[in-house]
Amino acid sequence: MKEFIFLLKNGNRSALLAALVNTIISIIKGFAFFLSGNVAMFAETMHSLGDAANQFFVFIGSALSKKAPTKRFPGGFGRLVNVVLLFAVLIVGIMAYETIREGIDHVIRPQESTGFFLIIIVLSISVSLEFIVLIKAMKEIVTNAGLKTKGWKLLTTSFAYLKSAKPATKLVFLEDSVATAGGLLAILAVVISEYTNFKQAEGIASIIIGIFMFIIVGRVFLDNAAGAIGEADLEMQGVIGNIAMKDPDVRDIQGLAVYKEGEDFHVELSIEIDSKLTVEQADNIRQRIEKQIFTEKGVSDIIIEFDKDDGILNWPHSIHKYEKRKKILEKHSSWKNVD
Repeated sequence: MKEFIFLLKNGNRSALLAALVNTIISIIKGFAFFLSGNVAMFAETMHSLGDAANQFFVFIGSALSKKAPTKRFPGGFGRLVNVVLLFAVLIVGIMAYETIREGIDHVIRPQESTGFFLIIIVLSISVSLEFIVLIKAMKEIVTNAGLKTKGWKLLTTSFAYLKSAKPATKLVFLEDSVATAGGLLAILAVVISEYTNFKQAEGIASIIIGIFMFIIVGRVFLDNAAGAIGEADLEMQGVIGNIAMKDPDVRDIQGLAVYKEGEDFHVELSIEIDSKLTVEQADNIRQRIEKQIFTEKGVSDIIIEFDKDDGILNWPHSIHKYEKRKKILEKHSSWKNVD
């Protein structure tokens, strides 16, 4: 139990904040729907309930994914957050279906709702709270990217670096983006329905919100299915490849794989070195490279293997290093003795 509580302290805080906020919002919206019978409010209640349950599961998953490896699971629990997210999107999918179904029913058989000012006040409060959580997620994405962006640039920068965000933070960002937009749409639909004869506006808003929810389901499902299988990170692969090639004793990279284990990176590196080097020298090379790679944010595990230099350049950046080394040796009139 102590271990579980300790792990919860390391869970994704954006997900926990979003879960608590959406729980409060869903209760407020549900009460407003009960009093008014407004179908747009029903859609928003379902949306907030789905988000709250989803983000709570995400928080638990992100916390448990940091559990230390065991004999039964020597590879650790990094991908657990992806598995939990795959389960969580099912909840959002069910909520999305109910939202669309209720919206279609209201379009076919429109009903006049009551409590206009109550609905506007509740939706305005909800949008404000959702926007606060969204800003929190934006800041986490930007911070994780190593930037210090502030103000309105947060929006564009967070979208630009969304792909590299932690799975839990990405989900919070996507869900609260839709929740904020959906809340504004619901307000517009309620106003149109109140001041015009177009009573189907609330139903149409409900359908659009449900479609947005389905889009989030699809995006999150695809991202986390790839993460659960073990998706390669080509950008980090290039960074780590460059780190290895900068070591003076590394002749070439025979193989390099960098893939995500939940929120962390697992690195498998095979390098070519001079076959005349001793075991002690090779071990020093390993320690140097590991020390450099561990400075990269998110790297949690490194496996480095050695092989003798076969004289064939494989790594894309090896050619550049080869030409640079050639020019240096030519200056000392010793190139003819190198090959």
